[in-house]
Amino acid sequence: MKPERTRSKSFTRRAALLTGGKMLLLSGLLGRMYYLQVVESEKYKTLAEENRVNFRLLAPPRGFIVDRNGDYLAINIQNYQVTLVREQAKDVAAVLDRLTQVIDLQDHEVARVLKESKRRRGFVPITVSDNLTWEEVSRIGVNAPDLPGVSIEVGQTRHYPYGPDMAHVVGYVSSVSEKDLTDDPLLELPGFRIGKNGIEKKYDLALRGTGGTSQVEVNALGRVIKEIDRQEGQPGREVRLTLDMRLQQMIRARIKDERAAAVVVLDAHTGAVRAITSTPAYDPNAFSAGLSTKQWNELVNNPYSPLTNKATAGRYAPGSTFKIAVALAALENGIPADHSTFCPGHMQLGNRRFHCWKRHGHGHMDLVDAMRESCDIWFYDVARKIGVDKIAETARKLGLGDPTGIDLLGEKGGLIPTKAWKRGALGESWHAGETLVVGIGQGYVLTTPLQLAVMTARIVNGGKAVTPYLAMDDIDGRTVRGRKPEDIPSLNLNPEHLRIILQSLDEVVNHRRGTARGSAIDDPGWGMGGKTGTAQVRRISKAERETGVRKSEDLEWRLRDHALFVGYAPVHDPRFVVSVIVEHGGGGSSVAAPIAKDVLLETQRLFADEVAAGGTGAANGETGGGPTVTPNPADAEGQG
Repeated sequence: MKPERTRSKSFTRRAALLTGGKMLLLSGLLGRMYYLQVVESEKYKTLAEENRVNFRLLAPPRGFIVDRNGDYLAINIQNYQVTLVREQAKDVAAVLDRLTQVIDLQDHEVARVLKESKRRRGFVPITVSDNLTWEEVSRIGVNAPDLPGVSIEVGQTRHYPYGPDMAHVVGYVSSVSEKDLTDDPLLELPGFRIGKNGIEKKYDLALRGTGGTSQVEVNALGRVIKEIDRQEGQPGREVRLTLDMRLQQMIRARIKDERAAAVVVLDAHTGAVRAITSTPAYDPNAFSAGLSTKQWNELVNNPYSPLTNKATAGRYAPGSTFKIAVALAALENGIPADHSTFCPGHMQLGNRRFHCWKRHGHGHMDLVDAMRESCDIWFYDVARKIGVDKIAETARKLGLGDPTGIDLLGEKGGLIPTKAWKRGALGESWHAGETLVVGIGQGYVLTTPLQLAVMTARIVNGGKAVTPYLAMDDIDGRTVRGRKPEDIPSLNLNPEHLRIILQSLDEVVNHRRGTARGSAIDDPGWGMGGKTGTAQVRRISKAERETGVRKSEDLEWRLRDHALFVGYAPVHDPRFVVSVIVEHGGGGSSVAAPIAKDVLLETQRLFADEVAAGGTGAANGETGGGPTVTPNPADAEGQG
């Protein structure tokens, strides 16, 4: 009996301990449940909601780009895309093989889709190809039963209605590369495109807009069940340019037969760019759609450089157009307009002979005579008298040598040499003969067509330091738009000196002995003034000079001179300026001046009402390269 009572007591103690342990565990479990469901309820409710609801970023529509009249230069159009869902397709490779029989798919596109199908979730759509034609969409629709998992989506793509006519200004958009990534989450959206050139890149942030959000309910696998809420983003801002598309197209048509050329038209009083063209060009729509390797190689290897905006990035010896800056420098440094030099056709400096373009010379020349007939000897003489540094000082004041500050990316500066520049850049001393060559815009001197237009504007507007601009509105918060002429800073040039320069430029075109007389505008109310220029790109040997310099048409294209002209109109009250360069075009008077005449006539026709009203750019909502050649100084000559 005793052992039995002992076992009973032992069992009772064990049962009590076990019961106590269970109660302790149950208390801990209940406490934990209370903590999770009551104390931490809000936290876990939020976590559960986040697992059930997803927020997705929505790309905003990109802002349009328009010209001064509201003509669309860059818009968004419907973009048909074909997508594929792996879990619906089952055998992705087989479906892609059948799809290639319906539409044209490149091998790299197929390889990309196969790669993405392995790393993405099975229910996530993969873009196979975009920018489909309606015919391709129809063919896919007809063959849909044989293409499981394939569907058509509708999006937006960038379109440029005028294609090459505006390529160098408007630019283009393309896919986001790794180096483009910033903190902006929009850049990580599949298929999102950003500006890569021109205005599209300069004002990309404004054009891009801000993203919206879509709140969707998903299941445990992440599949979308339904959209709960949608907040549209802010569309990109419209960018309005000072350009006139009608003038732009006219110029493009006028220079279409030239292998390489550039034309710039500015409002001389405000700096508003009315046209800026470069040929050859490219089709920006090809970049928006996606350029093939073959297309890219064709553009890069084109000897006429279609990807380069020659108006802002082409650097050329200005030839005799530079004589405007030299003449002004002479006047500003004490050489009078009636300073006379005899031109026998050459000038001797030491043992070197510097030639005038007119073999037997011009005779006695003063400033107006020399500008009118583009006499090199007069400019050799005054360049030697005032020196290269004084010439450089005036040239830079007129806007030559440095980027102009136009709101267009990729602009290049030129080169206005000085003694210090040569010493620092080349480690050599300056030679007297080099000053003579600079006097006719050759040697080391390099400018862009845009810089030459700015120089002309600053001469004809009374010495105001205009800066060229394209966007009508203050978009980036830094650039000033549409300044009134009276608000533009003065260069403090002597008005009498400017009057003399204008007289000489008038006679270049309208005097019977002017180098551009053949391009004079008959209507006196629309007449133009200007300066011709012919820049050498090859050395003329002594033997050739003695037997007669070969004509341009007898030379290989790349050995021909560049043809230049800068001009303005109306001649009695300057309002518009033009700068023309035709690479290896020959003579400035025979090739560039006729282009300038047609351009200024069309400009005045298009802006006739504004000019008649005495406007300065307030209409329509406004408020307010080439080869580097250094010829031998002894062989240098300029031609009108």
